[in-house]
Amino acid sequence: MTTTAPESGKPRRVRRGSVIGNTGLYVATGVAALLFLIPFYLIVRNALMTDPEITGENWKWLPSHIQWGNVSELFHDETVDFGRSLWNSTVVAVLMTVGTLLICSLAGYGLARIPYKHANKVFYAVLVTLMIPTAVTFVPSFVLVSSLGWVDSYRGLIIPGLFSGFTCFLFRQYYLGFPKELEEAARVDGLSHWSAYWRVVVPNSLNFFAAMATITFISGWNAFLWPLVIGQDPSAWTVQVALSSYMTNQTVNYHLIFMATAISILPLVFVFLFLQRWLVQGVARTGIKG
Repeated sequence: MTTTAPESGKPRRVRRGSVIGNTGLYVATGVAALLFLIPFYLIVRNALMTDPEITGENWKWLPSHIQWGNVSELFHDETVDFGRSLWNSTVVAVLMTVGTLLICSLAGYGLARIPYKHANKVFYAVLVTLMIPTAVTFVPSFVLVSSLGWVDSYRGLIIPGLFSGFTCFLFRQYYLGFPKELEEAARVDGLSHWSAYWRVVVPNSLNFFAAMATITFISGWNAFLWPLVIGQDPSAWTVQVALSSYMTNQTVNYHLIFMATAISILPLVFVFLFLQRWLVQGVARTGIKG
């Protein structure tokens, strides 16, 4: 297969294998994207249907009549205050993200940059926490939170999850590869470790902070088990707990479940679309390879 080069006018050969390979790549990517979008299509489709249409024997690609009233029914449901649950999830996810980034970035910077003879031992202790199953610490954490009177409060939902050993590990790996010249110049100008961190390191690490913020926000928004135990009063429910309440032993409100699901994933979609490029770049800069 030959084509004409635009500048020289001479024929230029194009390998047939590369064309076939690129076509196969595009087809595989398109199929993967289609499979990825199927769950979102089903959520939106069912959210705008009635229960008889969702559970009917005859499959319908689209609702016969779009049920926009499902949105109003969801937010006016007296059994579940979904608007309050959205607010609770927003507060928990945002504060957890800010607190986790602050604590873990300081811990990671200290382990990577501040000279201390026991730094490696502390780092290994942090790594050991990653090997402890969550189920082992769940009951002691609940007993501690309950004794402090933090049940049904934002403190009980947020504070126990502020430190993440994995996030601390990623920050340490990132700071090990951070240019030392910038910090040395700051030290020459008389800045302390604290000032160098805030005035030099953080402003030059915003891409990585955005990546970690995306991961932490999604994790905080999707948390279910801990908010289920701590948020015993309906006023303290998060979105994930509220979703579970639409499915009981007596009834299953399919249209409300799917409508609530569609609304609850919108913040995650916006956050991911806005920060996706920093998410890939940030993880690539942690030093983890292979």
